[in-house]
Amino acid sequence: MTIARRGAYALVAVLLLSGCTGEPTAAPPPSPTALPAPAFRLVAFDSCADVLAGLKQAAKEVVTPWGFEGDWRAGRLPMAAAGGSVEDAANTRGDAGVAKAPSGAEQTGYSGTNNHEAGVEEPDLVKTDGRRIVTVSGGTLRVVDAATRRVTGSLDLSDGRGQLGEGTLLLSGDRAMVLMSAFGPISKDRGFAPYLDSAVRLVTVDLAGARPTVVGSYTIDGSLVDARQVGATARIVVRSRPRIEFPYRATTDAKRLRDNRGAIDRSTIDDWLPRWTASSAGEERGGRIDCGALRKPEVFSGTSLLTVLGFDIGAAAFGDGDPTTIVADGNFVYSNGASLYVANDQRWRVLRADVGRLRDDTIIYRFDVTGSGPPRYVAAGSVPGYLINQYAMSEFDGHLRVATTLAENTSSVHVLRAGDLVEVGVVEGLGKGERIYAVRFAGAVGYVVTFRQTDPLYTLDLREPARPTVRGELKINGYSAYLHPLDPGRLIGVGQDADSRGRVLGAQVSLFDVADLAEPRRVAQHRVKSGWSEAENDPHAFLYWAESGLLVIPMSWNSHFGVLALRVTESGLKEVGRLRHPQAQGYDVLIRRSLMVNGTLWTVSDAGMRATDATSLRDQAWLPFA
Repeated sequence: MTIARRGAYALVAVLLLSGCTGEPTAAPPPSPTALPAPAFRLVAFDSCADVLAGLKQAAKEVVTPWGFEGDWRAGRLPMAAAGGSVEDAANTRGDAGVAKAPSGAEQTGYSGTNNHEAGVEEPDLVKTDGRRIVTVSGGTLRVVDAATRRVTGSLDLSDGRGQLGEGTLLLSGDRAMVLMSAFGPISKDRGFAPYLDSAVRLVTVDLAGARPTVVGSYTIDGSLVDARQVGATARIVVRSRPRIEFPYRATTDAKRLRDNRGAIDRSTIDDWLPRWTASSAGEERGGRIDCGALRKPEVFSGTSLLTVLGFDIGAAAFGDGDPTTIVADGNFVYSNGASLYVANDQRWRVLRADVGRLRDDTIIYRFDVTGSGPPRYVAAGSVPGYLINQYAMSEFDGHLRVATTLAENTSSVHVLRAGDLVEVGVVEGLGKGERIYAVRFAGAVGYVVTFRQTDPLYTLDLREPARPTVRGELKINGYSAYLHPLDPGRLIGVGQDADSRGRVLGAQVSLFDVADLAEPRRVAQHRVKSGWSEAENDPHAFLYWAESGLLVIPMSWNSHFGVLALRVTESGLKEVGRLRHPQAQGYDVLIRRSLMVNGTLWTVSDAGMRATDATSLRDQAWLPFA
């Protein structure tokens, strides 16, 4: 598939929406004992035989004639202090929800990854330390010297064992860790696509020498949920499915269901527990997750295991990752550095015969990841509804705030004690008949965007955990899909413009004045007709350079792909220009990322990197990726 065509497919994700808007209703202030979350306790299995029996029984209850729900292998796609104002509380606390450059980044002249929380690195396609730029694309890692604007090294990361998915990076000193998905056939064609096994492959690369070199690699069965890095310690969250082949040969659903349950009955413990291998210095060792390390909640589906791993990026070799594994699934990962949360929306429960209504509650697991030791499970709790992404969670002042949308399209913000994840407060009724499109928490303030026909931007006062309240609401056409606090009192929204009936018209960037939470205002709007930006889906594609007020996002418009550069002033938004990369095979290439290094704006695509003067937008260099 060409780069341009992939970008065109991404553009199809912009949907036409219509409907109506409702008014929020604040729930009566609850006491901590009035609205407790269900008590979730993880316990160990008695033995490997107990593990296998428990997983088989649970899996047979939820398996369908076409395998496990959401299994692509079955031919389906995956599914504040007292006193003062609330604004003061948000602006004086060092909450990472307020956008800042990484520590020292602006002083040394380079931008970091647009992370959710300051000091908690997230994997991305490109990383820089201000001296070199490291990027991964098409299974190849490349190192660029920012001063000379030259590619100084490249490294093919394939190992000949299977097909690699898109990789992402974490960077620590002279080491890079590349996180990739690997796919390989393990059986013949069964009338559908070849049966593929999936794995997560981690590769550490030494960047200190003249050429990047592989230090070691680690592979584990499953798919990558997400990862976080604090210092040199990386926490990797992996979701693993049982390796069971369902026959699909029967002619009726009843017979297929019978055959699938039979396949589960014939499985062994080796089909369920994730296997891992670690390689370094020409030596390879491996094993599987130990039965004794596995923990289970009271109710589970048996279709997925969730493993949290920990690695020192600078270590000489990979160990086993100190795994903590629970019988659960995971959709989104959020971490503030000390705690790591994994949210699981439990859609498998819809399939249970004993459930007479749609179950749309989400379980959230909290792990203590302080230090470099193994992650320690702390607590779990539940909230009604689904989360849109990791930005729907934020820990502040000992409480986790969670924004959710229910199946009936009404949204809420729940406040849970971080220690035991018991709910202590909730505000309900946001955007009746709509769903959440964007969430951002900044200290004691929350912002929620819902949409169906118009875009209500809700401002929330979260100073009192037991009494979260809606302070203001702004109704405008269109919606914001990503919210980015610029500085105290101002907020950027990236999303889609729409007409009065909710039909989207193209990309828009909005500048909001939220200094007075009771009266949020949009003070500027920049539209791109028929446009769409990857920053709407992936905040890592968003760059804001506060030193000069430069805002850069990828943009597609009228069959073109490039980046849109805006200047954010005290009163508005001004277009500085649009940049494109040289065409490939007669088509524009999709620019994925932008970063600043010493006054140079770098833009990154699968085709190469372009260096541009950040003030004049004059071209400085083009580095093609052969």
